[in-house]
Amino acid sequence: MEMDERKLRILQAIVDDFVLNNTPVGSRTLSKISGLGVSSATIRNEMADLEEMGYLIQPHVSAGRIPSDKAYRLYVNVLLRNGLREEERDAIRRVFNARVHDMEDVITLCAQTISDLTHYTALVLTPRQSDLKIANLHLVPVTRGSALLIIVTDSGVVRDTTIRVSSALDSDALYAIGRMLTERMKGLSLRQVREMLYGYAAHSDADARVLSGIAELAGQMEKQTDSDRVMVGGAHNILYYPEYAQVSRARAFMDALEDKKALVQLMRPEGEGITVRIGEETGMMELSDCSVITAPYRVGRGYLGSIGIIGPTRMNYARTIETLDMLAQELTDILSVSGT
Repeated sequence: MEMDERKLRILQAIVDDFVLNNTPVGSRTLSKISGLGVSSATIRNEMADLEEMGYLIQPHVSAGRIPSDKAYRLYVNVLLRNGLREEERDAIRRVFNARVHDMEDVITLCAQTISDLTHYTALVLTPRQSDLKIANLHLVPVTRGSALLIIVTDSGVVRDTTIRVSSALDSDALYAIGRMLTERMKGLSLRQVREMLYGYAAHSDADARVLSGIAELAGQMEKQTDSDRVMVGGAHNILYYPEYAQVSRARAFMDALEDKKALVQLMRPEGEGITVRIGEETGMMELSDCSVITAPYRVGRGYLGSIGIIGPTRMNYARTIETLDMLAQELTDILSVSGT
């Protein structure tokens, strides 16, 4: 039995209607909405064929049909159309207009934005960055005897902390120390900087408290970025879908979000494009009735992370995929900075 154009149009109409209404779709409903110009009897025969082919499921004898995971896979691979209106695209472009440069702030904003725009649970994977290298170092006077230390890496990661300095150091002296240290540290990894500075403090013209402050901050950054991390946003969104009204299903979903190791594996980028995992393709039993869509983004000079959503298989794939694709591009534009 072959999948012809009419079957494809019927399947598309069923998926679109079920995503919108969450009720089994019958032949009479399809004859009104599909625009095929064929009788209900013909549509019933085509639906029976689609069921036999594994694309439709009849939950009850007297009910209409609902799409199977196989149907959603075909829908994503073959039948997707544009999912966003132009005003929605403009809204996504405006999300990062503030140009927040701290990576943690950007990631937090992104997770919240994904959750708000899609109404699904958002995931953001920050890449392992154990080899982060220093791009710039700045010392800005705050008060007499204290300064703001800012470290910028080649990935665009920015960290700052207030450190104690000699009260004899004015803004010009702090600028000179920052410039000198940048010249000596640029291109070194956080680990190399941390190890170097503790020994360097005793043999340098720079304030020892400045050097130890840099070493401590570099050590904190290294610790924070030595493994992949997943940020979850909008975990409660799934509870608004009737599929998760049962406590057992909602609890299984929440349990899945607690398994950070599995989520990291699920979110790890497989290439440059969008990845859609439907049902059992997620590899997590707790998410067997969910879909996970991920999009990769780049941080700095090649570090790869990903953004994504988890939602019911009954989702608006076109809109979600286009939203993630645009946000991933915006995220890459912001975070792919040289730090110079």
